[in-house]
Amino acid sequence: MGNIVAMAAFPAYWTAHKKSVTLPNPGSFDELHKSCKDVFPQQMEGVKLIINKPLSSHLQVSHSIHMSTVGQSNYHFNAKYVGDYQPSPAETFPMMSGDVDNAGSLNAQMIYLLADQIRSKAVFQTYRSKFLTWQIDGEYRGDDCTVTMTLGNPDILNESAILVTHFLQSITSRLVLGGELVYHQRMGEEGAIFTMAGKYSAPNWVATVNIGYGGAHASYYHKANEQIQIGAEFEANTRLQETSFAFGYHLDIPKANVVFKGSVDSSWGVGGVLEKKLPPLPVTLALGAFMNHWKNKFHCGFNIMVG
Repeated sequence: MGNIVAMAAFPAYWTAHKKSVTLPNPGSFDELHKSCKDVFPQQMEGVKLIINKPLSSHLQVSHSIHMSTVGQSNYHFNAKYVGDYQPSPAETFPMMSGDVDNAGSLNAQMIYLLADQIRSKAVFQTYRSKFLTWQIDGEYRGDDCTVTMTLGNPDILNESAILVTHFLQSITSRLVLGGELVYHQRMGEEGAIFTMAGKYSAPNWVATVNIGYGGAHASYYHKANEQIQIGAEFEANTRLQETSFAFGYHLDIPKANVVFKGSVDSSWGVGGVLEKKLPPLPVTLALGAFMNHWKNKFHCGFNIMVG
């Protein structure tokens, strides 16, 4: 009898507990591993010159010239427009951006705030004169939850489409649980994959894991101090029967205006990127080198960013 009374009283207790404790919004599903991924260096190859030019407080353009020793050299022109509405320091709406290269390939996206807690994003991509992909999604960000639905490449004639839904819920101020459901249909074939996700955030470390039918992805981020950050990633793919592990670190030297990122992975790959700012000039230099001992490959890159 006592157990029945306790079970009946639990919903009322949980509702009162949620009202007394304000839980934070868990953010988006795509950014669950962001803190760990930001520690790792980005791949660099060849020589790249990037020039950023703000035309106004809302419009900014950039030119990028990449001279490659492995692939084809290319030129990119990027334009970005941001609006006036700023609900948070890190977000401004509406936001439109487009990138076109010398071959005519286009990559554009638009993010618009439909309501205080509802936002929509559209992405279009072409390869030269051929249409490649497009997708549109809607996202609801509640006080303690986030729900997202994405529709990709819908084709009524061929009866094909990809539908992705995400859900994240803050259980406590540090624990976030949720899941992802991917449904695809193409030429009479259809299937669905469900993935569970969890994230625990401590004052100076974050642990995240995704587990589903396709495999598992786990990451760990640790901030040792204001200068040193480390991250570790583990991925297992059940379809390819492959596993991988990577370790990265981030070193910041503010007095020298230097940032260094390095990584090593289970495929015998080692890489590092050194960034150096040159104040008072608006110039940033980056030098990167990457080597794979197993495949006997080595490449390096040098970037110059102005603006």
